[in-house]
Amino acid sequence: MGKLYDNQKKSYSSIRKLLQELIERANPRRKLTAEEIIRLAKLETISDKLRRGENVQNRQLKTWLSEGEYAQIETDGKSN
Repeated sequence: MGKLYDNQKKSYSSIRKLLQELIERANPRRKLTAEEIIRLAKLETISDKLRRGENVQNRQLKTWLSEGEYAQIETDGKSN
């Protein structure tokens, strides 16, 4: 049974890889710059904090969000 399971696991893995390759070919993505990578990492950290219900300081949001993104958050906050 172990060998059958291993074969299925390899099969699913290869299917996943094939699908990922097809998706990447259909939707080519550009490479992020170093600055964009840093911004993305910081925004993911802020997002994780918000999902956990932790407070995020306004100045941190103003630093990492564009003016439009920050304005949208202010508008959403006032409507709640």
